[in-house]
Amino acid sequence: MFSVVQKGVNRVDIELRGKLDSEEMRIALDELVKKSENIKNGRMLYEIVDFHIPSLGAIVIELTRLPVMLGLMKKFERVALLTDASWLKKAGELEGLLFPGLEIKAFSRVQRSEAEDWLAA
Repeated sequence: MFSVVQKGVNRVDIELRGKLDSEEMRIALDELVKKSENIKNGRMLYEIVDFHIPSLGAIVIELTRLPVMLGLMKKFERVALLTDASWLKKAGELEGLLFPGLEIKAFSRVQRSEAEDWLAA
């Protein structure tokens, strides 16, 4: 499951739970693009509850939309990543280094209020 919720003018919250197939990935990315359409200087809360490697079809869908996703990342300034997997925390923060103007900070899921405060700062 991949859900996207718009939380105000410049905020999107994402929750990833379980494994995504190609159809779920297509729907999720379309929803993310749509709900991020008018965002400038955005904030994102990205919670990964139960990560599984997406299906091969889902990865293909994501790769075909890579140019759109790269453009989408320019709309955001901060991403708070909530996950209990230490390797996902490190990977997320490393990803933030690849995008100038985007700061990704990882938090444990029990640190939700700290993540919210950091996004609001």
